[in-house]
Amino acid sequence: MKTNLDRGPWASSGVETIRPDVHRIPLPLPNDGLRAVNVYVLEDGDDLILIDGGWAISESLRALEVGLAALGHDLGEVSHILVTHVHRDHYTQAVELRRLVGSRVYLGAGERPGLDMLDEVRTDVPVTSLDTLRRAGADQLAERLLREMDWSGFEASVWEKPDHWLRPGVVQFERHALRVVPTPGHTRGHVVYLDEERGLLFSGDHVLPHITPSIGFELTTSGRPLADYLDSLHLITTFADAELLPAHGPAGGSAHARATELLEHHETRLEDTLNVLGRRASDAFTAARDLMWTRHEVPFAELNAFNQMLAVNETAAHLDVLAERGQLAVEIVAGVKRYARTDGIGVRDVR
Repeated sequence: MKTNLDRGPWASSGVETIRPDVHRIPLPLPNDGLRAVNVYVLEDGDDLILIDGGWAISESLRALEVGLAALGHDLGEVSHILVTHVHRDHYTQAVELRRLVGSRVYLGAGERPGLDMLDEVRTDVPVTSLDTLRRAGADQLAERLLREMDWSGFEASVWEKPDHWLRPGVVQFERHALRVVPTPGHTRGHVVYLDEERGLLFSGDHVLPHITPSIGFELTTSGRPLADYLDSLHLITTFADAELLPAHGPAGGSAHARATELLEHHETRLEDTLNVLGRRASDAFTAARDLMWTRHEVPFAELNAFNQMLAVNETAAHLDVLAERGQLAVEIVAGVKRYARTDGIGVRDVR
């Protein structure tokens, strides 16, 4: 769950050179959780390539200008922006830079259904996440979010289509070759970029050094987000190990080691989720309220409404994996999914 405050010096440290032609610039975010998003600058002949674009706010654009100037460059040299996923702290400034200087924007093809949905229904509400809440037995929370949250950031005008939809393969530039690896889970179209020559993994939100990303916060159906995420973590370990260059948190360390830690974390979380069910059938909302959240073990009641939504939806994803593994029985009662253990500790009849 990507709600932990991660306030290390990485968020305000200015330009960090990872390799002679690879640099990290943290850009500010307008919220109290994650303070910054890392944008990576790859020098490529006369051009600059960005990995992720940041959030389209004036403070972020100014920070990017200052960072590029420190490297002897300016915005007009940004020719290509490879975005890891469609969330607004990664995508929206890429679109703004295209308007300002003509940069070409790249995005994983798996994000297309979400952007198409905005075109088709012209909604400013992330419908699927709220529908998941309702199926989880959290109708009141869904209605509260509709009333209280500012959904203006989901206006269709903010989310223009990219210039290139990316599929698995290698994107070749003058000095850099980046392997596009689809890693669904955090979003269905999330991709990471692997620089095999330099041994660098631009991991976006898929592998983060200090926190676990939220799962399945989508504008359209996300299918089996946690199962996909676990498969995607395993996938990372099938490539040669690389230095981790995440979107949030300090750069460095083994991508394999952190992916393994995240897999172990989710196995523990699956066990915790199974245990809170006890002997009664339960919905995801009830289970989420019985779990603790973030690495600081925060009770559910102390989370704000938005993070409660992430917590409930993440619990639902864990329960669905347990059901897929045969450890839970599932039935839909009055539109709500209810789960019960099948190991003799819980009840089999979930009605």
